[in-house]
Amino acid sequence: MFVDERQFRSFLSPGEVRETILSIAEQINKDYEMNDKIVLVGVLKGAFMVMADLVRELHSDVRVDFVRTKNYGKSLSTVGTVTLLQDISMDIRDKHIIIVEEIIDSGRALKFLYDRLQAAGPLSLRIATLLDKRSRRLVDVHVDYVGKIVDEQFLIGYGLDLEETYRNLPGIHALRYPN
Repeated sequence: MFVDERQFRSFLSPGEVRETILSIAEQINKDYEMNDKIVLVGVLKGAFMVMADLVRELHSDVRVDFVRTKNYGKSLSTVGTVTLLQDISMDIRDKHIIIVEEIIDSGRALKFLYDRLQAAGPLSLRIATLLDKRSRRLVDVHVDYVGKIVDEQFLIGYGLDLEETYRNLPGIHALRYPN
């Protein structure tokens, strides 16, 4: 897919994305033994590419599930409402759970999801993300596995979209802001 270089600049090449995924997988592999059963819970739509690459690099017995949330109230000054559009389909009681995101910014939807999954009684509950926009965080969430910390910029590719387009780009691109 063509990216207009007048609008976007390369942010992470496909190779850099791969290295970042491998780094996250290495951290997870250190924390879990090969006989541990892990459930990765991907947050749709964006995390599907991270999930696909991450699951192939894990040494444990891995299962996958997906959720989908919607965050209403996009203003940084409003509390907003998070709605669960698609829930997990498996029982997570007494299992090691890792929520997988492609990017975390305000943390609202993630906090909602974390609290909901924690109430189901998992053995452990952790969070992994490819990209972390800590400067945008409005809600305190502890992220266990971070690929890269990024600053305030609009990103597309590798699951990140612009009005449902560009998710299929193998690398990540940043919007060029007018000077």
